[in-house]
Amino acid sequence: MKQKNKKLWKRVKAHFPFYIFMLPGLVYLVINNYLPMLGLYMSFTKVNLVDGIFRGEFVGLQNFKFLTMTTDFPLIIRNTVLYNLVFLVLNPVVGILLALFMNEIHSKRRLKVYQTTILLPSLISIQIVTYIVYAFLCVDTGLMNKTILPLLGKDAVRWYTTVKYWPAILIFVHFWMRSGFGSIVYFSSMLSISPDYYEAAELDGAAKRQQFLHITMPLLKPTIITMTIIGLGAIFKSDFGLFYQVPMGSGALHQVTQTIDTYVFRGLTGSGNLGYSAAAGFLQSVIGFVTVVVANWAIRKASPDDAMF
Repeated sequence: MKQKNKKLWKRVKAHFPFYIFMLPGLVYLVINNYLPMLGLYMSFTKVNLVDGIFRGEFVGLQNFKFLTMTTDFPLIIRNTVLYNLVFLVLNPVVGILLALFMNEIHSKRRLKVYQTTILLPSLISIQIVTYIVYAFLCVDTGLMNKTILPLLGKDAVRWYTTVKYWPAILIFVHFWMRSGFGSIVYFSSMLSISPDYYEAAELDGAAKRQQFLHITMPLLKPTIITMTIIGLGAIFKSDFGLFYQVPMGSGALHQVTQTIDTYVFRGLTGSGNLGYSAAAGFLQSVIGFVTVVVANWAIRKASPDDAMF
């Protein structure tokens, strides 16, 4: 036993510098990922900020009823799930297309410029994105109403009160902001594919399309599956900035912009009950966890090598 303890202590001493380097990351992980889990208690209580979070009255599942009390509950679920399904289906398509374009750029300088340009929108604050969209859609001074629509012979549109255009606007803004990260992931996966496969295919007379279908796509399958499973984990969540701030919180657009997160925010600002948001976050996490586990189980049954766990 003493010899084992000595060996263990020697290992600790030998790797002590690495533990020191790990410490900031571990501290961040605990503070950012584990301490907030104490807030799950708030999901089942009426939070009292005066007496303390953990002294609130226990109300059971009453906070969860808040989500189903509204007559708009079917609309909220529909918007949240349908938008996420669109993003889930189109994210790989857009990401792979952008990655293919970058893969055809042979100049390192140009490649860096394109990568930076594609990633830049994801680094911009949502407030800045909101005002960029407003610069296009403002009724009186927007680029669409003052320049583009007159050139096409069309009348001006009151964008922030016209529902029918916003599903397309929100989807476009989402991909403008988020497609850069996905494209870099797929591009890095493409770089890991051996050029020998493509050289052999060219010798056999395979066209670019055939190379893509029979070499690139099969070898990208693990990355596509991983990204899809991660996306499924957020199937019951929504980007609050995209659905609330970009439409400027317009009440006229609730039919296509009201999601779980925006509904909870409006309820929270009206009632001040933090238990509502805690309950909604808890419910979203549980549904996301179950969805990921079920999706991974189905993939493991179909193709064990492609499952995440």
